[in-house]
This record gives sequence, C-alpha cells and structure tokens, in this order.
Amino acid sequence: MSRPKEFPQEGGEMGALVRAHDWSRTPLGPSEGWPAALKVALNLVLASPESMFLAWGPDLTFFFNDTYRPILGPRLSRALGAPMPELWSDVWEQVRPVIELALAGTASRFDDLPLAMARHGVEEETWWSFSYSPIRDEHEAVVGLFCVVNETTQRVLTERALRAREAELLLITDSLPLLIAFIDRGLVYRFANRAYEDWFARAPEDVVGLHVRDLLDAMDYSAREDAFTRVLSGEPARLELDWPRRDGSPRIADIRYLPRRAEDGTVDGFYVFVLDVTDRKQVERMLRETNEDLERRVEERTRQLDQVWRHSRDMLCVADFGARFVSLNPAWAATLGWSPEEMMAASFLDLVHPDDRDATVTAMSGLARGESVLGFENRYRHKDGGYRWLAWNSVPRDGLIYGVVRDITFEKSQTAALVTAEEALRQAQKMEAIGQLTGGVAHDFNNLLTVIKSSTDLLKRPELPDERRLRYVGAISDTVDRAAKLTAQLLAFARRQALKPEVFEVGRSLGAVGDMIGTLTGSRIAVDVRVAGAACFVDADLSQFDTAIVNMVVNARDAMGGEGDLVIAMAEAAGVPAIRGHGPVPGPYVAIAISDTGAGIAQADIERIFEPFFTTKGVGHGTGLGLSQVFGFAKQSGGDVAVESEVGRGTTFTLYLPRVEAPLGAGDIDVEPEELVDGHGTRVLVVEDNVEVGRFATQSLAELGYATVWAANAAEALAELAKDGGRFDVVFSDVVMPGMDGIELGHEIRKLYHDLPVVLTSGYSHVLAKNGTYGFELLHKPYSVAELSRVLRKVAAWRRRKSALGA
Repeated sequence: MSRPKEFPQEGGEMGALVRAHDWSRTPLGPSEGWPAALKVALNLVLASPESMFLAWGPDLTFFFNDTYRPILGPRLSRALGAPMPELWSDVWEQVRPVIELALAGTASRFDDLPLAMARHGVEEETWWSFSYSPIRDEHEAVVGLFCVVNETTQRVLTERALRAREAELLLITDSLPLLIAFIDRGLVYRFANRAYEDWFARAPEDVVGLHVRDLLDAMDYSAREDAFTRVLSGEPARLELDWPRRDGSPRIADIRYLPRRAEDGTVDGFYVFVLDVTDRKQVERMLRETNEDLERRVEERTRQLDQVWRHSRDMLCVADFGARFVSLNPAWAATLGWSPEEMMAASFLDLVHPDDRDATVTAMSGLARGESVLGFENRYRHKDGGYRWLAWNSVPRDGLIYGVVRDITFEKSQTAALVTAEEALRQAQKMEAIGQLTGGVAHDFNNLLTVIKSSTDLLKRPELPDERRLRYVGAISDTVDRAAKLTAQLLAFARRQALKPEVFEVGRSLGAVGDMIGTLTGSRIAVDVRVAGAACFVDADLSQFDTAIVNMVVNARDAMGGEGDLVIAMAEAAGVPAIRGHGPVPGPYVAIAISDTGAGIAQADIERIFEPFFTTKGVGHGTGLGLSQVFGFAKQSGGDVAVESEVGRGTTFTLYLPRVEAPLGAGDIDVEPEELVDGHGTRVLVVEDNVEVGRFATQSLAELGYATVWAANAAEALAELAKDGGRFDVVFSDVVMPGMDGIELGHEIRKLYHDLPVVLTSGYSHVLAKNGTYGFELLHKPYSVAELSRVLRKVAAWRRRKSALGA
C-alpha cells in the first residue's frame, strides 16, 4: 500500500515547518483532518512568490509563506500557528476593523497605510500596502482570510525626502532675479520659477503642464520657433526680443536656451533662462544714435547732452590717448568713490585691475587706429579697495576718446547666479540618478544583511536545538546566494561579469526553459513558444541566456497581472535594427521576441527601463534589476535588446544575439567529480592576498584532506614553485591582487610549468569581463567549499589523465 502524500507537499521552508509542526496540540488538530478549504488556501499562500499570510478559524490561526518571513522580525520563532491577535498585539487595534470586514465577506485593499509597530523592540512608524480577501468553504461560509502585504516604508520616506529637496531647489530658483524653466521635447513646461508671475502673470504651478503655445501667441511662438529647433537638436540658442511689461512699458529680454541631455546622450528637453537687459540695450541704442549723429547735431544737442552728462546714471567720460581722463560726469564719483580731480590726476591705468591692464591697453590701441570699442569690460578699483566691473562703449574723435561706461558688477553677480542655478539643476539630476542606484543597492543589501545578522545572533544562543541551528544556517546560505545573484545582476548590467560562452542551439534551450515557464506565469497565462524550423546556434553564456529569458518572462507576467497571452518566438535576423539612437548593425543574428498582452510601458519610461533599480512596480514587487541583466548580457555577448510597447496593448522585448556556425561535433564530456574525501592528498598552492579568505580556503581544504601551501601574492607563489613545482597538483589563485594579478600569474605558470593547471577565482574583474577567462577554469566568488572541492578535483583529475596518456 502506498503511503498518503504529506501535506503540504511543497511550500519551501515554511512548507517544511508546517509539516513538522505538532498540530495535534492546537485547536486545528492533525493536518490530516483539516478542511479542504484550509488546505487549498494554505497551498496557495505557500506557493505564492508574494508576501502573504493566512488567518483561519475563530482563533485566526496564523500561517505565512517564505516571502513573508522577514516582515515578522523577532516574532518569527513564535508566529506559525499563533492566534493573530496575540501575535500582532501592538497593531491589532489598527488592523482589526479590516480583519472584521474580511471575515464579514468583504475584500478590501489599503495602500501606504501607516502603522506604529514595535517589531524591533522600539515603536516605529511604518507604512504598508495590504489586500484582504475572505476564504469561504464549500458551503460559502467565511472561515478565514488571507492577505497580500508589502512594506512601503522606504518608498514613502524617500518620496518625502525628494519633495523636500525639490522644495529647497524651488526656493533657490524663486529667489533669483531671472526667469527659469525646463521644457521637454514635446514643448511642455515641466518646471517654472516664481518669475513667471512677472513675465506671464501666471503662477508657476499653473504653468507646469502647459504647452508653449498655451502661453505664447502665434507671433511670439514664430519668433522663437527656430531657436526651439536648434536647442532640441543639441545646440544652445540665444535671442533678444522686445517683451513689453504688463503696463505697456518697453522691456528687452535676453533669452537663453540650453539643451539637457539624458544619460544616453539624447536631448530630452531644454532649460530656459531670461534676463531683463532693457537698461543696457537702451544705453547701447543711445550710443549708436549718438555716434551716427554726433558731428551733425553736436551744437544742437550740447544742452541736452549736458543734462545727460550731469544726471545720467551711466558714467560718461572723455579721455586722451595718454591714458588720462579729460572730463568725467558725476556718476563716476557715485560709482567709484573717487572725486573727478583724484581720477584725473594720474593715469587711469593705475585704477585698472592688474589682470585687465593688458586687455585695456589693447583696446586703447584699437581706438588709436580709429576703431570703435563696444562692450569692452574691465575692473576699476573703488576707493574702498574693492573692484567694480565696468562695460565700455567708446569711440575715437579728434584725438580724444569718448566713452559711455556702465557699472555691471550686479549683472556679473547675476551671471554667476545663473551659472550656479544651472549647475544646481544638473547636480540635482545627477544626484537623483546616483540616489536611485545607491539607494536600491543599499536597500536590497541591508535586507539581506538583516537576515544574516539575525541568523548569526540566533546561532549564538546556548543549547540551540539542531533543527533551529540547521534552519538558521540554511537561511544564511540562502541569503548569501541571493546576495551573489544581486551582485551578478549589477555586474551584468555594467558588463563586468566574467561570462562562460559556449556554442548552443537556441531552440533547444528555449524548449528547456519553456518547460518551466508555466510554473512562473501561472495557469491563467497562455504560453506559446515558437521555434524556428532551422537550428540556430549562438556562442554565449547559457546560464545567463536562460536568466535573461526568465527575467523577460517574469516582467511580462507582472505586466499582465497574471492573466493574458505570452508568445516566445525565435527567428533568424539579418541584423540588429536602429535602437536607442544607434544605427542598424547588419549580420547574422538570432532574434528571440517575448510578447505580452499587458498594460504596456509609458513612453516617458521607455528610455529608463534598463536602468538598475528603475521599476514601475510597487515596493516589494521587484528589484528593478531584471531588465538591467538582460541589457548587460546582450551587450556583453555582442548583441542588443529592443523594446516596442503601446500603453494598454502590450509589450514586445526582442533579444538579438550573433548567430554562429553549428559545432562540428561533441568534444570530450567532462564528468562532474564528486566531493573529495579525507586523505586523498591533492596538493594545492593557494594564492590569495586577503588574509581572511586565504585562511578560510586553506583551513577548509585541509579539513577535506588537501595538502595546501598559502602564498599572499604572485611573487610568493612563483617563489614556492621555484623551490619544487612538482610538489603541487594545482594552483588556486585570486584574480584581483596588488602587483601581478591572477591572470598574469596564470600565464607565467603556463610558460614555466605548462602541465600545472591553474584555477582562478574572482568576485569582479573588468579584465575577465572584457577578455574572458583566457582558458583558465574560473570559480566565482562567493563560492562554497563543495564548489571549490569539485573544481580542484576536476582539474587535478584532468592532469592525472593527461600524465597517464603521456606515459
């Protein structure tokens, strides 16, 4: 007679804990007698990749899955089978209304719900998203509830901080005496400062979201249209326009458009900076008119010019070519503090800033040749010892220099403020991108470190039962694997992973992956895998290829909300089309297209979907690294990935990989060796500069029966080999070391000891990522003792076989 199957059959670690729990001492009784509704619901919760818990019966007996475990914190050890009101006593009064609503048969959902919790011994403010659903038995009676829960605390706090930074930046731009805005490629305002109230009689919050045509009439738009075209093509643009004030008085605007470039180099919009230059333009215009009519109207205008001379806020002067002032109007004394007599008593070059004297002499030389000097700027010393910036418009007449001079010190400070504002905007964008990346890495690694730290703390407890000790050790091992996967995804995006390319048939690999896709997508998604009739081969890392396909499938599943049609189609391609501003690339390629019927991707997000940690999913629903891995794998393998999407109609990701010829035949099949046992005597030279890693590797290998010698660097390793290279069966070396690195050491060993195998290990190496492993066996960090043992056994056995054949 066959034994009845255990319940639950799966469910990961929590499934195992449910099976091991003594339910006979609980109100539920042995699991063999549990209602079918409870078993079905519990199987659903345990198999879900989402964080979920289940509360059953009058006591609200608590069940949960592996993904939910980190949320429990110190409650974890007593959570399984506990009454929910006792387990969550600190927040029970806050969640009881929604629990009672679910037990009454009504489902509910809450986003970013604030809860005060004491999960770490101290009460803290947290935010959560919940969805509660009632569980009914075969008689439609509500017998419990289950909940999908995700913590959104970090996102809520991050959004608060971002709003604070934006408010601070807005305060700075609002305080500047110039108009500042940002306009996107669609000519829609995305930012406007408070100056818009003066220039457009519009509050900045009313400007954001408007099209440029909503603010400018047809004539004003036409005057700026060419400048819009230039700046969107990547060229800065500048123009001056008459821009009357609201009361009808004249005003001249100096308008600057500066393109903003996205990380891929494309122009995604432009900044607008507008200065009021009415006063300067009026003086320039007056000077031009004066120069044109001076000789003809000098007598007629003498009286008028005398009034201007006396009362002008601009500084007027007459000077000779000996660098002495002949006449100065009162504005000079008001501006520089010197009396006219003091300034005329010596050469005016004595007042010029030392750094500006050569340029001033050059300008005077031009005047001596009869040339007019317009817009020349230099600095003059004030009587208080400081300097003022002056702008000169000068003409030579009858052996004298006539000048109209303006104090532009304030305008210079405005220009500096403008540069500061531009830099602040650029810095804010850069910091936002860096913050997203570093925040994502810190968030995910802190989650992993929390599990490891908690498990190690629990392992220190005295008289810990073997069952719990194994559980905590397993949690540490699983978490290390997840951390290694996270770093592998980051290295994949950065194209810094060391790939292990091999020639494989794409259709066969897709078929193998297709067998597990149904498990990933669920029964409500129809999966159609279409493989080309002819075999197509590529030379790439098979493991990374499978990971890329799974990442795109998971992305499609989430976009469809678990229901829809998924098509995976493979075909030959004559090249890679133009993608993200790059031209088409001809050649033989294999194209793997994954199409879904999901929500689609907004156009504003298309350019960012491959960025690390960028995700449109809620907190807890993905790391934002899946598509980054796809992008990095494609690029590092000589291919690319394209995306086509329409909101509401679905998305298609197409992975392009270079096609290669079919292999001539299968080579020798490497048999994976078993782990070594004590006393085998394999002799290993370990080369590792990190003391902790070196000590761990040698001690671990010694416990497995290896004979080890440890060298701290390549020089020491070569010295050990020089003593007697024949006493070692294999060299195990780190790649990244000071001085000679592991790859250089491996080449040196090949040259000197050609039959001595070398195994390399690295957690990251740009040389390996760029050039491959140079034929050396590679073990990725972090590695387990079992993995190290198998690799060393493999290469040692290879050497013995080679020696035997040579004999």
